[in-house]
Amino acid sequence: MVDQKRIRISKFGEVFTSDREVDDMLNLVNDETQRIDSRFLEPACGDGNFLHKILNRKISVVKNIYSKNEADFKKYLFVAVSSIYGIDILEDNVIACRKRLLDLTKSESAVIIKNNNADSFFDVIEFLLSRNIIHGDALSLQYVENTRPIVFSEWSITSGSMVKRTDFTFSNLLAYQPFDGDSLFSDLGDEVILPHPHKKFPLIHYLSIANAEHEFVQP
Repeated sequence: MVDQKRIRISKFGEVFTSDREVDDMLNLVNDETQRIDSRFLEPACGDGNFLHKILNRKISVVKNIYSKNEADFKKYLFVAVSSIYGIDILEDNVIACRKRLLDLTKSESAVIIKNNNADSFFDVIEFLLSRNIIHGDALSLQYVENTRPIVFSEWSITSGSMVKRTDFTFSNLLAYQPFDGDSLFSDLGDEVILPHPHKKFPLIHYLSIANAEHEFVQP
């Protein structure tokens, strides 16, 4: 009988980090995990061991601050989820990671978000995860399916509940162009970068991004 686990380790170097090790590593950057909008990218995310715990910490902050107001809770929960990014070369891991993060978001929101508002909101969260958790190769910087350059979306809440989406190619994000300002993943290092956008989109209410998916298709 073929040992699929051994094959995946040999071919893809797939080794999952234990919960204890994940917690120990995240505790080293605990202040960042407590920031709702602090962006995290896991370039070999597996089924989401790190991202699940990061999002769980962020959601705890959102609940502590905004649980008494459903509208604010949903908006900042959107911000928390939109700050989580991952890449994995194995499609089943990508699917599992997206599901874990979606299930976590649902379970932690169950008491706060009313039933009649839940479905459309979680459609938005599911769309976010489809954009942020990518089936790709972090070494080649390409999608697995079509070998095109990986593109990440930056989601920035502006005035009120409007969101600005800006897309960047992963290769451009790694160019590290020093600049005095904020940009996608700039908070991951000492130097701030200002990559050239791949594509910009008009402002849209954050709850409408899933319905406007056809406008977000890459050229």
